[in-house]
Amino acid sequence: METPAPEPARFFQPGTFEGDVAVVTGGGTGLGLEISRSLAALGSTVIIASRSTDHHSAFLDEGRERGWKVDAVELDVREPDEVHAAANAIIERHGKVDILVNNAAGNFVCPAEKMSPRAWRSVLGIVLDGTFYCSRSFGKHMIGRGEGGRMLNVVATYAWTGMPGVAHSASAKAGVWALTKTLAAEWARFGIQVNSIAPGPFQSDGARANLWPDEEIEEKIRASIPLQRFATREEVARHSLYLLTKEAGYITGDCMVVDGGLSLSAGRMWEPGEKLTRPPRPPKA
Repeated sequence: METPAPEPARFFQPGTFEGDVAVVTGGGTGLGLEISRSLAALGSTVIIASRSTDHHSAFLDEGRERGWKVDAVELDVREPDEVHAAANAIIERHGKVDILVNNAAGNFVCPAEKMSPRAWRSVLGIVLDGTFYCSRSFGKHMIGRGEGGRMLNVVATYAWTGMPGVAHSASAKAGVWALTKTLAAEWARFGIQVNSIAPGPFQSDGARANLWPDEEIEEKIRASIPLQRFATREEVARHSLYLLTKEAGYITGDCMVVDGGLSLSAGRMWEPGEKLTRPPRPPKA
């Protein structure tokens, strides 16, 4: 059965990213894969980067079948020397990089008091260190080339609301959000835009295994979302693509929240539709 064409691509003009070269970390699975497929379908040359080469084949096979311009590199974003070498290899092979999507991540639920230093360091390394190392390496190229560029970082709303069980991920994503604003301010003079997107819960194999491993937890999370449903990867990718288009050329240092209103209801004291019963007022003296 043929894989359906990327749904997000249907919302943009054909060839929207024609001539662009894009690098997507963690681009072989989940949201990263959907963004990669959509960029490729809209004309970009897309290079996905991930630690596991097992995650490369689906994208590369589909790209060859559809005539897309695709490539992949094995990369551990936690290692600055690897990132530097990969960036040089990609630029030598493809001539330039116009777009960087920092999507590589790691997450699992663990109470802070039970979290090991290794678990803490692993998530911070992938999310925060990796985003900085990739932004620095590809940013240097964009600055030197003198034609600007576009970067998109994937964060989460619990970076500013907090959420039990994800101290490592929340801290890392908060750092990435701070980095987004800082790089946007520093690199605007070079024509480089740096933005973020903050998805709410959406279905993926990783999220299902690590964040809502059973139906009861999944339903509890869904009930807490004002729109009463999870996002789809496709609609998150669609908004991600917009921030990478030239039509969004006056947006930098911003974060688009795509969470169905979940972050609006954090810590709420009253449920919409719930009737409040107040005690009768005491009689006046």
